[in-house]
Amino acid sequence: MADVELIKSRLTAHPDFPKKGIVFLDIFPILRDPFVFETLVTHFVQHITSHTIGLSETEKVDVIVGLDARGFLFGPIIALRLGAAFVPVRKAGKLPGACISASYEKEYGTVRLTFIDSTLRKSTDVLVHKDSFEMQADAIKPGQTVVVIDDLIATGGSAKAAGELVAKQGGKTLEYLFVIELMFLQAASKLDAPVYSIVKSDD
Repeated sequence: MADVELIKSRLTAHPDFPKKGIVFLDIFPILRDPFVFETLVTHFVQHITSHTIGLSETEKVDVIVGLDARGFLFGPIIALRLGAAFVPVRKAGKLPGACISASYEKEYGTVRLTFIDSTLRKSTDVLVHKDSFEMQADAIKPGQTVVVIDDLIATGGSAKAAGELVAKQGGKTLEYLFVIELMFLQAASKLDAPVYSIVKSDD
């Protein structure tokens, strides 16, 4: 499709970012070109109206959930086009009021913990890739239909956490939408609803 190729052509690869061995695909050049940005938003809206809505018994999407932070860039625009609410999912401690939380594996960062074996008295380093997401407790009403959106799905940990937050509020996730999907990580199998991505990367 011409629009997919146009969007793909604006992605910029940055080797060894945010750490060595990772090739980071930057979506910000898309946002610097209004025509390409409009193409991206229109592509998502067309997909939702022609496919995703068919997954809903009510034939509508009530809420677009955007993940911190790049899901905030186009999630609200898509929500407005659909006449849906926009709900942010943020890292712990960033939202006011009563919140619910879900933990997830970080896709790039690590937390190092040290354990002492009581028998051998040796220290062992264990890498734990954990963080947590929060959503305001009254953001989604039971029975509402939801689409979760972000720029990238890699390991799928953050998207899975967002889906858990939706489920905790009684919402139904219809689909997860991403600009880029790293196919070799097979993250879609971890989620509770189908995945749609515009650019599929095997690198």
